[in-house]
Amino acid sequence: MTIENRVYTLPLTEIEQTAFCDTEDALPAQSLSEEMKINVRWQTIPPEYLHMSPEELDVKIADVRQKLGDKVTVLGHHYQREEIIKYADFQGDSFLLSKEAADLPNVEYIVFCGVHFMAETACILAEDSQTIILPNITAGCSMADMAPMEDVDDAWNDIKAIIPGDNSIVPLTYMNSIAGIKALCGRNGGAVCTSSNAKKVMSWALEKGERVLFLPDQHLGRNTASDLGIPLDEMILWNPFKTLGGNTEEQIINSKVILWRGHCSVHTRFTKQQIATARERFPKVNVVVHPECPKETVEAADMNGSTEFIKKMINESEPGSIWAVGTEISLVNRLAKENPDKTVFCLDPVSCPCSTMYRIHPAYLLWVLDSIDSGNIVNRITVPAEIKQSANIALRRMLELA
Repeated sequence: MTIENRVYTLPLTEIEQTAFCDTEDALPAQSLSEEMKINVRWQTIPPEYLHMSPEELDVKIADVRQKLGDKVTVLGHHYQREEIIKYADFQGDSFLLSKEAADLPNVEYIVFCGVHFMAETACILAEDSQTIILPNITAGCSMADMAPMEDVDDAWNDIKAIIPGDNSIVPLTYMNSIAGIKALCGRNGGAVCTSSNAKKVMSWALEKGERVLFLPDQHLGRNTASDLGIPLDEMILWNPFKTLGGNTEEQIINSKVILWRGHCSVHTRFTKQQIATARERFPKVNVVVHPECPKETVEAADMNGSTEFIKKMINESEPGSIWAVGTEISLVNRLAKENPDKTVFCLDPVSCPCSTMYRIHPAYLLWVLDSIDSGNIVNRITVPAEIKQSANIALRRMLELA
């Protein structure tokens, strides 16, 4: 099918994003059978796990963790619900958890409570003897789904045909991408980045090459390039559903940064108007947002940074300070609970957790732990050897730049 005949379609993960939104701040866990009434994709699970209460699951998870001992390490992303994060041996953003996965050569099983690209990344960095497990195989990422490999390969070939040469363009991919894209970056002198180190990695790339192709989050790419002093008229947006991404050859040649048309379904909900409302409500409020937010939102905030940065700013702030936060609600609620001497609230009045992260229910965690205990492993994440090798190069470059 030619590009002219292709119809733009939203990834299913994007369509499902608002499924768990609620006007209440609290999102208490229920039995999995109750949560499955929400009309999103759920992985099929043995029926004995469906009706266990959160309390029953808590006892059984503790029991099997004790039996498995140090054979298993559980990694938990900050956006996981509280009922999951309490079981994590290590918690962090994708950058810290990637480093942790690379530093666990003696652990036999790594259970990654996050989304698919994170478990894939752990698999790339882990030893071949280690087993990486994702509790719910339907925990994907809408941003990663906005950059399928076929489209990215087509874009790369089109760009290289217009600007050939070894140093003409360096591909960078945000961690929130499939393994194949990380491999493309590894093969072509590029690297992976996270929101923690995007500025450092992009600076490195621009010293190495004439321009950057940044995948798949246009907002992180635009905000990072702006921080480096690159004007907007030297950034172009690549729409995979249009010939040459909707650009002319001249625009591609004159560009400094080519941004893939992708975004985070959670962070694009935060707006300049929400910030204005927070300032009206609390004149002394500190506004901190994630750099996956749109540029006008980032510019209206007092500061922006990764989840680790947001945690650090709030945890180390003065008692009595007020914080409006533009990131995923599970982390915001956790920060509010951990800082009772401060006022911490989400900019968005509607609580919208990451719908794929939220699918890591304690019942799934118990199921995969039981599978390890029985020797009948489920949900093992693997990456083909040739992709793993090239993707590892891009990830190791990121870790070396950290």
